[in-house]
Amino acid sequence: MGILAHEKQILEYEKTISQLKEQNKGNALWSEEEIAKLETKLQQLRSKVYSHLSPWERVTICRHPGRPKSIDYIRNMCEEFTELYGDRLFRDDRAVVCGLAKIDGVKFMVIAQEKGCDTQSRLEHNFGMLHPEGYRKAIRCMRLAAKFKLPVLSLIDTPGAHPGLSAEERGQGSAIAQNLWEMARLPTPIIVVLIGEGCSGGALGIGVGDVVAMLEHSYYAVISPESCASIIWRDNNKKELAAQSLKMHAEDLLKLDVVDAMIDEPLGGAHHDPAQVYRNVKKYIIDQWNILKTVPPEYLIEQRYQKFRRIGKFAVEEMPSIE
Repeated sequence: MGILAHEKQILEYEKTISQLKEQNKGNALWSEEEIAKLETKLQQLRSKVYSHLSPWERVTICRHPGRPKSIDYIRNMCEEFTELYGDRLFRDDRAVVCGLAKIDGVKFMVIAQEKGCDTQSRLEHNFGMLHPEGYRKAIRCMRLAAKFKLPVLSLIDTPGAHPGLSAEERGQGSAIAQNLWEMARLPTPIIVVLIGEGCSGGALGIGVGDVVAMLEHSYYAVISPESCASIIWRDNNKKELAAQSLKMHAEDLLKLDVVDAMIDEPLGGAHHDPAQVYRNVKKYIIDQWNILKTVPPEYLIEQRYQKFRRIGKFAVEEMPSIE
C-alpha cells in the first residue's frame, strides 16, 4: 500500500529475492548461502536508504496512507474506551475523537485528532481538520478530566484547522484561543504526542501539555511545506526546500525546546511495524504519567506555563553606538 519514491529500489530488491525463493521450490538453482547473502545486502540497502532521508521524504512517510491513525492507537493501546460526543453548543465534530480510556490500568481522558483511513472515513472525519465545535468538544472533555482528576492524553494528527467560511463564522480563532488559555491552567497532567502531521493552530489547539513528544517521522510546523513554498517562493514545486527550511522534525524541535522527546519508529516508518509503535508510545505515556502524578497541581500549572514561555531561541546583537 502506497510505495514511496525512496522505497522503490528496496521493493524491487525484495521482489527479486521473493522470485528467486519461489523458483528454488521447484528447482534449487540458488543455494541457501547465496540467498542469505542477498538478504544481507537487502538489509544493508534498507539501512542506507532510511538513514539518509531528506526532510521531504520524512514528510511523505508521515503522510503514508498505511501510517497508523489515532483510532488505531486507541484500539491497540487502550483496554477500555468509551467515546464522548458533542460540544453542547452546536454539533459533534468527527475530526476529533474524545473519550474515557484505560491504558495499562490507568484512567485517561483521550483527545485524538482523526484523519480517517479510506475515502468514506476521511470524509466523515474531515481529513482531521477540526471545526470550532471540535475544539469546544475537546476542551469540554478536558474540563471533565480535571473535575474527576484524570490525566489528559492528546494525540495530534492534522494538516490544520478547517479553513472554510463556516468555521470562521462559528469562531474558529476564538475556539483555538480559548483552548490555549484553558489548557495552560488545567489542573491535571496533560501528555501530548504528535503521531503524524502537526500543522499550525490546528495542532496547537489541543497541544498545550506538560510534556510534548513526537514520533520520529512526524512533523510540527506553523505551515505545510507546500503552502510555505507557494507563499515564500511563489512556487509549489519548492516544497522540498521548504521542508528543509522549516526545521519541523524532532531533532530540530528538541534543540528549540518545542518538544521534549522523540519516540522511535521502526526502520522506514510506523507503517512498517505498527505494533512496535503502539508499544513505544504506550511506554512513553505510562512513564510520563508515573512522573507527572507526583507533581502538585499548582506546581504543574506553573511548570507548564514556564515551559511554553521558554520555547524558541534567539540572539541579540548590540548596535554600535553613534557618537
